Amino acid sequence: MQNHILLVEDDPNFGEVLKDYLELNSFKVTLARDGEEGLDRFRNGFYDLCILDVMMPKKDGFTLASEIREENKHQPMIFLTAKSMKNDMLEGFRLGADDYLTKPFDAEVLLYKIKAVLNRGSRPVVDAEDSQLIIGKYRYDTSLRELYLGDQLVRKLSPKEGDLLKLMAQYRNQLMPRGLALEKIWGEDNYFTGRSMDVYVAKLRKYLKDDPNVEIVNIHSEGFRLLIRE
Repeated sequence: MQNHILLVEDDPNFGEVLKDYLELNSFKVTLARDGEEGLDRFRNGFYDLCILDVMMPKKDGFTLASEIREENKHQPMIFLTAKSMKNDMLEGFRLGADDYLTKPFDAEVLLYKIKAVLNRGSRPVVDAEDSQLIIGKYRYDTSLRELYLGDQLVRKLSPKEGDLLKLMAQYRNQLMPRGLALEKIWGEDNYFTGRSMDVYVAKLRKYLKDDPNVEIVNIHSEGFRLLIRE
């Protein structure tokens, strides 16, 4: 499965060259020409990594990063800039940048940094053995398979419902790969197990409907994202 990168770069020639290079290295790339387009693209898709130019018209990279952080505080990001000033680098890391590159740079170095960031981001963000998972206003007791809204019991989940919610929570705000869930919970990835999982996802959406800040997003052909807005 290809990792999807959002590249926001206002230099049309450099943007196209970098997009082509990343696609040659097996990444899926969406290119935006300025910060406003970049935010629109981010809100309408799922990206494993955002690569943001700092100096852009309409909306600079730091402003865009702040707005992305409001949507998803765990979103991996790399900044690109023609500046090498210490204050700019510090500002980038203050906003949660995973890495920073000053133009001009070696494309292979960027490729190495991308892979390092993605490898870090692919790890679950919740301990798999945590018996109490907080999901927005909900609390899920994994040992009893009981889902609570505040102190009120919403439902005792079935084993598959519980395993699926637990796996989604491990990857909260990140892509939970479809194939991973099918192999771990259903034991195999085929058409029939896929349809079965879709039914269970629909059930979980129903159980979580009373918190508007919690949403299970379908990432077409790739998997699901348990989005928890804070």
